Amino acid sequence: MHQLNEDIRDSEVRLIGSGGEQLGIMSAAQAQKIADEQGLDLVKISPQATPPVCKLMDYGKFRFEQGKREKEAKKNQHVVEIKEIRMSPGIDIGDFNTKLKNAQKFLADGNRVKVSVRFRGREMAHTEIGRDLLVRFAEQCAEVATLDKEPKLEGRSMSIFLSPKTGK
Repeated sequence: MHQLNEDIRDSEVRLIGSGGEQLGIMSAAQAQKIADEQGLDLVKISPQATPPVCKLMDYGKFRFEQGKREKEAKKNQHVVEIKEIRMSPGIDIGDFNTKLKNAQKFLADGNRVKVSVRFRGREMAHTEIGRDLLVRFAEQCAEVATLDKEPKLEGRSMSIFLSPKTGK
């Protein structure tokens, strides 16, 4: 947060005009007087400098512009989500291909994908079926994604993570 007007208590400050021109080193009181005469705010922009640097500006307008810039930057950034795809060990080829297409779409959008196989009842005795399924899934996505973690059994489900390949 910037220090404004009367909050600036330094014995001397380097003053910069509203157009960016150097007005020299003076006492904070003198700088404040100049700011009042021009109807502007005195804002400390560089407190760690010696002497501290202050600028004459319309602070309300400055804050508004800053907020606008931040909003614009936020609008342009992409938040990477983790999308999950769940399967069972007995999945048939048609369903498998549908889930594969969905995963490739998620990866194309730049999201990470967690693919998990849930084991129910006696399926726990054949976790290798699930492992083979996940390995096959990862191989089919190989051209668009990289495998982050090998298939890992956690409780009753086994999962892998796929990340989109960078450098498009």
